[in-house]
Amino acid sequence: MYKKASYGWLRYWDFLLLDLIVMQLAFRAAYAFCLPPAAYSDRMYRNELVMLMFCQIAAAFFISPYQDILKRSSYIEFRESLKHVCAVMLLAVLHLFLTRQTLDHSRLLFTSTAAIYLVLLYLSRIIRKMYLVKKGRSSVGSHSMVVITVSALADELISRFTGVPYEGFTISGIVLLDQDLTGQYIGEIPVVACAESVKDYIRHEWVDEVFIKVPNTVEYPGKLIDSFILMGITVHMTLSKIENIQEGIQQVELMGGETVLTTSISMVSPKQRLYKRMMDIAGGLIGCLITAFLFLFIGPAIYISSPGPILFKQVRIGQNGRQFKLYKFRSMYMDAERQKQELIEQNKMQGSPLMFKMDCDPRVIGSGKKDRHGNPKGIGHFIRRTSLDEFPQFWNVLKGEMSLVGTRPPTVDEWELYDLHHRIRMAIKPGITGMWQVSGRSKITDFDEVVRLDTEYIKNWSLGLDCTILLKTLCVIFSRDGAS
Repeated sequence: MYKKASYGWLRYWDFLLLDLIVMQLAFRAAYAFCLPPAAYSDRMYRNELVMLMFCQIAAAFFISPYQDILKRSSYIEFRESLKHVCAVMLLAVLHLFLTRQTLDHSRLLFTSTAAIYLVLLYLSRIIRKMYLVKKGRSSVGSHSMVVITVSALADELISRFTGVPYEGFTISGIVLLDQDLTGQYIGEIPVVACAESVKDYIRHEWVDEVFIKVPNTVEYPGKLIDSFILMGITVHMTLSKIENIQEGIQQVELMGGETVLTTSISMVSPKQRLYKRMMDIAGGLIGCLITAFLFLFIGPAIYISSPGPILFKQVRIGQNGRQFKLYKFRSMYMDAERQKQELIEQNKMQGSPLMFKMDCDPRVIGSGKKDRHGNPKGIGHFIRRTSLDEFPQFWNVLKGEMSLVGTRPPTVDEWELYDLHHRIRMAIKPGITGMWQVSGRSKITDFDEVVRLDTEYIKNWSLGLDCTILLKTLCVIFSRDGAS
């Protein structure tokens, strides 16, 4: 899912927070200078500080003081800082006038606060901008983006993107359509593929977004774009030349000074993304507490039955190819991965190596123990049947590597075998549960059906759908339907 870009003043939340801190420091300094040393002892002046903070936020909303803030010269920054301080103080005076408090407050305190605030505001903004420019904010974004262009435009595009902060992406590579320079560098960005190899590269690497710009003299790569959309990659295309593309949610945006048409399988607003993350954090905290309690009982049982680590750690593939370590209670013997190769012919996922499932798996701890009905009854089968082995994944959720609801994270060897249309299921964060788990789990033996269910979830995602899946997951666990 693609998060819609935010162009409002909240995009510069770090400068807003810095201004609020500076406001408080200025008020404290003015208070210490103008009045007796018992800071904040008078409720009237404590209320005045709160009022000034609200005026600061209101000014940020109405006059947009952070627009193009990194491009301003020192003189322009001083002028903008002065304008911002005047706006805040005028709002404060208006509030005091309307509430008839103008005679109660110290004018010396008020003017001293304004003067100190102007000096600290200007200096703090200059220092913050120097830090951001030196750090290169755009080079440490949370999203990986590949730029696709021609050699004549490559230098210009790279300089534009590496000089624009607050975009939230990392330029992980560049692809040239007119020549093969794979392995070389343009600036500090590696050329990762050519026109013939770009699909294979993106299919198996961590790539969240693709930016495409080609001149009018070059044929637009329409089939290539269709392949990216099929894989669930968010595609940004310059509007200078757009051809017919596959269906997808589209939105016009501004990126690196270019007006682009952004196409993605699903788009969410920053507010929706925040709500989902808040739900994940709440669920992750509760899940981690339950996991700690379960560890006291499950840990010794696992160790007695199969000496070794209690927790199983394995590298899995996350959103758009990110790698992370997934945690589970160990339900299999220590040599399970070696045995998997020997048992691959018994995979019930219709012979597909993209998922491995089998009945009465001998790798599971205690698989030799049977009840009177002939069913396995060891600790490994118990925690898998009751899904207790999944609880350590709440730590992955809390870290932001997974979500409560998403898609099953594949192993590295499974990921390497994915076709183009399989990759779309990893367009979102993997989840502890998902559409596949509540639609039959191990009863579904066709991997393409798993992909279809995951794609349906991504396209129709909503917080309500997540809540529905979580409730259905509880019903599936308690009924033990489809568990293995």
